[in-house]
Amino acid sequence: MIKVGVVGYGYWGPNFVRNFHEIDGAEVVAVCDPREERLAGLRQRYPAIETLTRDQDLLSDCRIDAVAIAIPVSSHFDVALEAIRAGKHVLLTKPLAATADQGQRLMIEAERRNLVLMVDHTFVYTPAVQKMRELVEANELGEIYYYDSVRVNLGLFQHDINVIWDLAPHDLSILDFVTQLQPSAVSATGMSHFTGQPENTAYLTLFFDGTFFAHIHVNWLAPVKVRRTLIGGSKKMIVYDDLEPSEKVKVYDRGLVFDDQDTTRYKMLVGYRTGDMWSPQLDMTEALRTEASHFVSCIENGECPKTDGAAGLRVVWVLEAATQSMRERGRPVELPGNRE
Repeated sequence: MIKVGVVGYGYWGPNFVRNFHEIDGAEVVAVCDPREERLAGLRQRYPAIETLTRDQDLLSDCRIDAVAIAIPVSSHFDVALEAIRAGKHVLLTKPLAATADQGQRLMIEAERRNLVLMVDHTFVYTPAVQKMRELVEANELGEIYYYDSVRVNLGLFQHDINVIWDLAPHDLSILDFVTQLQPSAVSATGMSHFTGQPENTAYLTLFFDGTFFAHIHVNWLAPVKVRRTLIGGSKKMIVYDDLEPSEKVKVYDRGLVFDDQDTTRYKMLVGYRTGDMWSPQLDMTEALRTEASHFVSCIENGECPKTDGAAGLRVVWVLEAATQSMRERGRPVELPGNRE
């Protein structure tokens, strides 16, 4: 039985507690949050779980094997580093850290102690994204042409990070997992419409070797909530709408066929291929439940998580580069070119 402690009981912490409490192989023994009013609600629902107001008291508890951390990203590094040095396996909410340097240091410390470091890229564990990965891996889509996503809503505004750091990690982690490709550069533009507040609307374009590229739109100021992704390939195309109650993934056997044997510009023939649309049946298991079970399994079996520190670091590289590009009005910023 893996004994789990949870740091942070605000927006996402209760979801960690609920899922680790309900899965086999794990037991939540303590939760830490400086706000007593939040802990009072937890004690009513989970009377057997110890409540603490200081991180240090939880991290020094020798009963605890693993820590799930759900606090602002600005505090990720300090708390996660202390947890790792205390011999705890760590699951962090996205993004991994506030800088790539901090992320690399956490990876080094975890590897040195043979501990699991995992990032809560929740969408990677959704049945929809798992199915998209299967389709790409099986070459059902053919050559991948583009990834285009829109992730917009009205709020929730963050005051310590901009909209890129808040919303884009979801799409960047999906893109990283589904395509298994590393971008070579990123260009980003964005704007803050409120004095003294971080950017609330942004557009990212990611460049890869070859003809594949990706575009991500994130926005806190949209009148409606949209969570839609298009993946275009030479054989088939995918529409993924996370807000659909059913048929979240639709696969279209549609595309274009170019007959360019005649090099005369005006004689090039374009054919439209229109085939069937089908929606694969998806498991209804909650993504965070799957993720929590995966975290426990990785600890028990010494396995590498699907969203390990390296996956988290790749996302932070893009976030840092996108922020730099945005400050320079969209100038492309080069990225490290490896998936280690």
